[in-house]
Amino acid sequence: MKQTILLLVSLLCAVQAGAQSWQKLFNGKDLQGWERLNGKAEYKVQDGAIVGVSRLGEPNTFLATKQTFGDFILEFEFRIDEGLNSGVQIRSESRKDYNNYRVHGYQFEIDPSARAWCGGIYDEARRGWLYPLTENPAAQSAYRHGVWNKARIEAVGKSIRTWINGIPCANIWDDMTHKGFIALQVHAISDPKDEGKTVAWRNIRICTRHPEKHLTRETAPEVNCVPNTLSDAEVADGWVLLWDGKSTAGWRGAKLDGFPRHGWVIEHGVLKVCKSDGAESANGGDIITDRKYRNFILKVDFKITEGANSGIKYFVNPDLNKGAGSAIGCEFQILDDDRHPDAKLGVKGNRKAASLYDLIPAPEQKPMRKKEFNTATIVVEGKRVTHYLNGVKMVEYERDNQMWNALVAYSKYRDWENFGNAEEGYILLQDHGDEVWFRNIKIKEL
Repeated sequence: MKQTILLLVSLLCAVQAGAQSWQKLFNGKDLQGWERLNGKAEYKVQDGAIVGVSRLGEPNTFLATKQTFGDFILEFEFRIDEGLNSGVQIRSESRKDYNNYRVHGYQFEIDPSARAWCGGIYDEARRGWLYPLTENPAAQSAYRHGVWNKARIEAVGKSIRTWINGIPCANIWDDMTHKGFIALQVHAISDPKDEGKTVAWRNIRICTRHPEKHLTRETAPEVNCVPNTLSDAEVADGWVLLWDGKSTAGWRGAKLDGFPRHGWVIEHGVLKVCKSDGAESANGGDIITDRKYRNFILKVDFKITEGANSGIKYFVNPDLNKGAGSAIGCEFQILDDDRHPDAKLGVKGNRKAASLYDLIPAPEQKPMRKKEFNTATIVVEGKRVTHYLNGVKMVEYERDNQMWNALVAYSKYRDWENFGNAEEGYILLQDHGDEVWFRNIKIKEL
């Protein structure tokens, strides 16, 4: 009997401790503790919920907590009318020295459109998409239209993870902002028929007391947003950095014994190809890894300048081409499709960005960010190869078969014997005479 009483007391204490870990951010009656920022869209309390009303001609409007939060678990329910877009800001800021108080920071996306990116993570007014649900397509069915949905956000240290209705949606590792307010968004609208539509939130609560003790085990695949680093999860999963962000270690010129003495610059965590005359491998020259790779997942962040041309090559054999021009290998094309003349050459766009250069075109519609860093991902599993751009599949093919050899025979690579069929090769970053930036180069061998 005594043991039973002690057990019941222990359980009661645990329940009370759990309850004390949470606090309400909305009292269900008024907007005490909140303030409106940036726009003049309406926020009101109705039936125990905060309701945001869209207004034509207004910019994105935010209802922000007056209190700031660092590490926490946030839970809330939300419902949104079709045709609108919205979100919930976390660790966000509004400062005069940043676009005159423009709200910026991490946003839990609320997106009822056909794109179905609800629960993704967007970096409002800064870097754009950090975790579109192309990174986790299984989560695109988590949101339920026309009813209340339950959201959960866990922000502890560098980790920010999201769920909708218990389904893992997004998972990033980032260190840009460690603390800030929470805010509810009424997105700007351009169509008069959307005026007066609403988005609503209720049962908003937060846990700030030892949130690390209440983390959810089941999560979405992680995306590391910290350049030139590996997260704990990446290290455990077998990823390694191909570039350390500060030296030339691990790389050499494709036609040199060492790293090029000019034409490449390392600054502020970026490996930069210097602008020259636009010729292929005629300045510093291409650079390659110091060893070969066979089956792998390769990720490279790149940013182009206006009119730029470059590429990421794999299965490279630097001994094939001893003369002028680039080393020979399969190429993930990097190009300013709008400004560089190469975009109009080749066949059906097979020289445009994210294409398998001169062989297989990427789709015309692609998530290319010309003024920001993009992520190229190349997956090699035996004879099957896939290109991704910012998490979206661009090209998929099989090599070393009759169809592949016929494709090569009608390309600029027809004179290179057995092109693309090697079991292994070097990885290459191309100098094509234009300024292009690289960072966050990492690989996982399969």
